[in-house]
Amino acid sequence: QVQLVESGGGLVQAGGSLRLSCATSGRTFSSYAMGWFRQAPGKEREFVAGISWRGGNTYYADSVKGRFTISRDSAKNTVYLQMNSLKPEDTAVYYCAARSGSAIIITPIRYDYWGQGTQVTVSS
Repeated sequence: QVQLVESGGGLVQAGGSLRLSCATSGRTFSSYAMGWFRQAPGKEREFVAGISWRGGNTYYADSVKGRFTISRDSAKNTVYLQMNSLKPEDTAVYYCAARSGSAIIITPIRYDYWGQGTQVTVSS
């Protein structure tokens, strides 16, 4: 069992930055690939960024490429999402997810564990 707790969301003006954190506990952190997803009202949950279990590979949705950076700190069992140049369309609840295995997967159903989500609101 893996527990995920997100933090760092909030209200920011367009062009601003936020850093989301996802603290994990339970089974070995390095055994899981991690992903960030988001869900806006009335929309399906969508992939934002992913990182392989040892952090050697990352992958981003086209909509955030060049603006967001995913990273993981194995000593702290934490994964981060640095979000820069935020846009109003980035407004959503952001979720951290973990899946057993090394590969980055963009499909939400393939993830085994989810956090409770943190709200990010970008004002224009």
